[in-house]
Amino acid sequence: MAQNGRTSLAFAAVTTLFFAWGFITSMLDPLVASVKGIFTLSDFEAQLSAFAFFIAYGVISLPAAVLLTRLSAVPTIKIALAMMIAGCLTMLFAANVALYPLVLVGLFILASGITVLQVAANPLAAALGAPERSHFRLTLSQTFNSVGTFIGPIIGASLFLKDLEVKPGTVVTEAVRATALAGIDLAYFWIAGMIAVLLLFFHLSRRVVAMAAPPADGAMAGRGIRATLADALSSRWAVLGGLAIFLYVGAEVAIGTQMALFLNSDQVWGQSEAAWSFPVIAWLFGNDGVPGISLEEAGKFTAIYWGAAMVGRAVGSVLLARVKAAWLLAIFTVLAALMCLYIMMIGGTSAGFVALAIGLFNSIMFPVIFTLTLERSTAGQEATSGLLCTAIVGGAFIPLVSGAVSGATSYAVSFIVPALCYAALTGFAIAAGRTSPKRHVDAQAGGH
Repeated sequence: MAQNGRTSLAFAAVTTLFFAWGFITSMLDPLVASVKGIFTLSDFEAQLSAFAFFIAYGVISLPAAVLLTRLSAVPTIKIALAMMIAGCLTMLFAANVALYPLVLVGLFILASGITVLQVAANPLAAALGAPERSHFRLTLSQTFNSVGTFIGPIIGASLFLKDLEVKPGTVVTEAVRATALAGIDLAYFWIAGMIAVLLLFFHLSRRVVAMAAPPADGAMAGRGIRATLADALSSRWAVLGGLAIFLYVGAEVAIGTQMALFLNSDQVWGQSEAAWSFPVIAWLFGNDGVPGISLEEAGKFTAIYWGAAMVGRAVGSVLLARVKAAWLLAIFTVLAALMCLYIMMIGGTSAGFVALAIGLFNSIMFPVIFTLTLERSTAGQEATSGLLCTAIVGGAFIPLVSGAVSGATSYAVSFIVPALCYAALTGFAIAAGRTSPKRHVDAQAGGH
């Protein structure tokens, strides 16, 4: 096989991984609503699902980077896929014995595999081909990731939230509970099968991918976790960028994991047909004919939040060619904060549309924060990148705060948490706009 053919096949194989982890990660949103009803949890307790998933980024990112330098991309990806299968099997067992703590263990193992996969696949996708087309390749791979994040909530809601309601005073019957648990069992059974096929495919095509991949950086191979972290922490901008990623991912996940519960509340769309006034929504999701928006329908609508981010990424790419990245980030974070404040202070049916539209402005935040930080950091690029990936752990902690606030007040009031995060990100963007870059970054950052 010619070199170009091998490279194209390798890139196609890697791109399937982007779809897989986007699909699996976005299924967390309906899962949070589902476990709340199945196990009769508070909002805070249900958000422990997000904590168990995203804490893996804080624990695994730097070890994964060290593993990658010592084993190369293909063996690291195979290890990651094996870990993901183990996580799915743990979820299957948890659904069959109906134990929430075991669900949390399964989510942690699954997310650990995804973390290792991202550390290996992002640079590999950028490197498989001509250097001048690295932006295109990573953007294309991220597009497939976005397709996965759009489809995941729709399928997850159909399986996890069938006939399930969690509003105050609602009793979850054993039959509904069993149906929801069976949906979790079915979902992760098929996901395990999908990952097993990917693992087999990578095993069979390991030579093709290995030949097409760039050689490992020998200078990094002997570097441990402590040295990498110390290098990153030596730079003020690496630390600031890490905090910015922490806040951004935390805000995005806090909104996404409570979106179904928020839309289903009687103060928003629970007793309203407003969402069906948009033909595209009716065409995409289908009205069940029952007045108001059920929890299952609300869970499916969460896909719009992630779909808006996909659209925003395309629009943002055009805007970034005309507007300085730091100032565009400042504009988007201000708008996102104002939208959160609108939801808190105005509320009503219109707040549902506003909440879903926040995804438009989330779209560019991760890659822009990533590249702004890399450009200004005095630490090594690998160390800075490792710290930024570790900071995705914000998706574990901030949703817990949001869940505590919603449990004490309401889902609308809990939007104060992401509002404060976006306000802090505006400060980061302004500071970056006033600071000159120290280096040029050739490849854009991938999504989380």
